[in-house]
Amino acid sequence: MVFSLPLEMVVAAYDVPVVGLEIAESTVTLFGGLAVVVLIALSGFFSSSEIAMFNLPKHRLEGMVEDGTEGAALVKRLKDDPHRLLVTILVGNNIVNIAMSSIATAVLSIHFGGLLGVILATFGITAIVLLFGESVPKSYAVENTESWAIRISKPLKATEYFLFPLIVLFDYLTRQVNRLTGSTGAIESPYVTRDEIQEMIESGEREGVLEEEEHEMLTRIFRFNNTIVKEVMTPRLDMTAVPKDAAIDEAIETCIQSGHARIPVYEGSLDNVQGVVHIRDLVRDLNYGETEAEDLELTDLVQPTLHVPESKNIDELLTEMRENRMHMAIVIDEFGTTEGLVTVEDMIEEIVGEILKSGEEEPVEELDDRTVLVRGEVNIEDVNEALEIDLPEGEEFETIAGFIFNRAGRLVEEGEEITFDGVRITVETVENTRIMKARLHKLEAPEEPEEGDGENGNGVSLE
Repeated sequence: MVFSLPLEMVVAAYDVPVVGLEIAESTVTLFGGLAVVVLIALSGFFSSSEIAMFNLPKHRLEGMVEDGTEGAALVKRLKDDPHRLLVTILVGNNIVNIAMSSIATAVLSIHFGGLLGVILATFGITAIVLLFGESVPKSYAVENTESWAIRISKPLKATEYFLFPLIVLFDYLTRQVNRLTGSTGAIESPYVTRDEIQEMIESGEREGVLEEEEHEMLTRIFRFNNTIVKEVMTPRLDMTAVPKDAAIDEAIETCIQSGHARIPVYEGSLDNVQGVVHIRDLVRDLNYGETEAEDLELTDLVQPTLHVPESKNIDELLTEMRENRMHMAIVIDEFGTTEGLVTVEDMIEEIVGEILKSGEEEPVEELDDRTVLVRGEVNIEDVNEALEIDLPEGEEFETIAGFIFNRAGRLVEEGEEITFDGVRITVETVENTRIMKARLHKLEAPEEPEEGDGENGNGVSLE
């Protein structure tokens, strides 16, 4: 308060030489300014410490400790009690900021008077702290999280020892308040979240750490538990099966011609599948079994299978099939009608990609950068990935053939074209009523339908 008195009052009261008083004021200003600079640096230290310590992922810190990185062990000890660490940083930061504000107010009041000095100190210190005590240090800590966490670990530990009484007091008071309010006081999540892992995968692919194939496989793994059986099954029209009263030789021939080691066995129709038979059992029992060939019946070799709804998640089904040691399941709709079948291989392909058999064509064949030739049963999501487009999926269809039928609203013939959202889809092959192949070409720009062209009102033109 003495420094805020007018110069004339001090001289009159204490008969202090003016020159001496000017020196005293300049000295106070100099040391006050130096103190503010030091405190700003300390404010930046504490602010950046908070970001560096709490942004450093646990898995990365554990890896640094295992690698023997110098200082990593101390960082881990500090983070083992995140509540105490946070209190240490906050107590230090608040002491520094309050001291900075008080010193700045005192120094400015000498030169500008009490009220004006307080106003200038309030706005001036606020601006300085926001820039040099918060924004800049935190930005640096975000970009250099690991190295900065190691560098500030020892000063933080020293601060904990120096301010130990205050830290213990506020740590205790904070925990009591949290208990009264019902808060758990949890500061850090137990580990990385699913979203964080997906973000790391995307970042790794962008930075070149992950190859494109690795990125696709990891992405498929995360998509796996959101995929339902209907999206991966072999549809009913493509199923190969034999009636239960068929001869063993007939069943073997069916397996060989279809290229499948297992085929369903039905009674009456495919809506009544009894089980599955394996070509290994057929050949073994026919040629090397104890039962005479003429007495051997197909029903003796049928193994039970699962019947699952088309809406079942494939991760649950894969677990169930592994527990029951089954390789094939029959897919049914809400009315119990057979919709198709799904195998373990179908589900594994959702992770590793299409597994092609000898002589089998690629489901998505890239003709050029803007054109692909796809089979009708290919999932729309795979087509979107191949061409980097965004064809919509509907509740009633998941394949490109289903998309074409849905947009056309009728059966289509070979050579017909559908233009949707800048993509021209040409029907290449049709067998009976099924679309076997379609060609998709990404146009340079979405085509505007001319007057007189047929349009169904959904941005789709039929030619």
